[in-house]
Amino acid sequence: MITPGPRYVSNLTRNTYALILAGGRGSRLHELTDWRAKPALYFGGKFRIIDFPLSNCINSGVRRVGVVTQYKAHSLIKHLVRGWGHFKKELGEGIEILPASQRFSDNWYMGTADAVYQNIDIIRGEIPEYVLVLSGDHVYRQDYGDMLAHHVETGADMTVSCMEVPIEDAAGAFGVITVDTEDRILDFSEKPAAPDPLPDRPDHCLASMGNYVFKTEFLFEQLRYDSEDVSSDHDFGKNIIPSIIKEHKVYAYRFNDPALGTTPYWRDVGTLDSFFEANMELVDPTPSLNLYDAKWPIWTFQEQLPPAKFVFDDDQRRGAAYDSIVGGGCIISGSIVRKSLLFSNVRIHSYSLIEEAVLLPEVTVERHCKLKRVIIDRGCVIPEGMEIGFNKEEDVSRGFRVTAKGVTLVTREMLGQQVGSLG
Repeated sequence: MITPGPRYVSNLTRNTYALILAGGRGSRLHELTDWRAKPALYFGGKFRIIDFPLSNCINSGVRRVGVVTQYKAHSLIKHLVRGWGHFKKELGEGIEILPASQRFSDNWYMGTADAVYQNIDIIRGEIPEYVLVLSGDHVYRQDYGDMLAHHVETGADMTVSCMEVPIEDAAGAFGVITVDTEDRILDFSEKPAAPDPLPDRPDHCLASMGNYVFKTEFLFEQLRYDSEDVSSDHDFGKNIIPSIIKEHKVYAYRFNDPALGTTPYWRDVGTLDSFFEANMELVDPTPSLNLYDAKWPIWTFQEQLPPAKFVFDDDQRRGAAYDSIVGGGCIISGSIVRKSLLFSNVRIHSYSLIEEAVLLPEVTVERHCKLKRVIIDRGCVIPEGMEIGFNKEEDVSRGFRVTAKGVTLVTREMLGQQVGSLG
């Protein structure tokens, strides 16, 4: 939940160090993560997924942050350096990049708990009272100050941020929590096939968001125990939480908005269909995620680009976009764009029709093209006259990937075009 009005930094947030786990491969996104880690994936017309937990930290007053990287991290690191490197360490703030560097073993990060353990000396050097461990894979807005306050009020050793989600969505996808009447965690199951339902909402369960608060010394102690367990997967969900819930105070923090009686926006864009749908939601007249809230801005790296441009106003050659988001540097020349999301520097040439499309940066669409329900990866050039998204068999035969819900992914490699270092 985001508290209305100005955000006042508290001693709790000042005494907290946040660690964002951003090494995810994102394998269910297939070719879309061939050249980038999932947290570096583009979202919303100008952002990357990592910008959301980072912005939540800054807006919450948590200004000491480490970003743990591993899988194909070049584009992620470049983005962090360009967009998040301006904080001043001497003022008690900073965004640090923590690549896998085998600090305490000969292995790379073997799990979420091991990723934190291998940076334990860096955390200790910050002397925080609390450690906030965050997933770098999700799109949402959350005031972490509320969760920290709940952690202190309950006297918890560990707090797990969670949401009420439909059982069918949670099955096999999320860690599921069972709690008592005071929200103390009694059981934690990692991605169960049949999640335990909530007593008052039998079609819903309580799912972990992958965000945790720890008392610092308690976290260090549990990480040391886990590092010595050769049978452990060194994962918070699989190992740490199940091992401590009986002997220690572990509470759930429900991420909700009791004032409005609604479930806050939170999306795991971990599949091509969920990525496409979450972006499409943003072009609605009143989207579930408000990117225009000046009280809770989403910060990012922003190139200095010219404004978007729409040219030609002839009956057969009109440049226009309807119910769409169009990024800076885009030129729509004599073509129609409907219910689509265009990232920066997209060029659409004349006599084309683009509908329900997500076009990542620097895509070029040549003349007389038709695109519908597509994701076009960065830097693709769609050849003149090509139609995509209208005939599944034809799209598959050309090497494109078509999802179960009929969304077609196109990358440069699929088009036979040069694959460079664009991430």
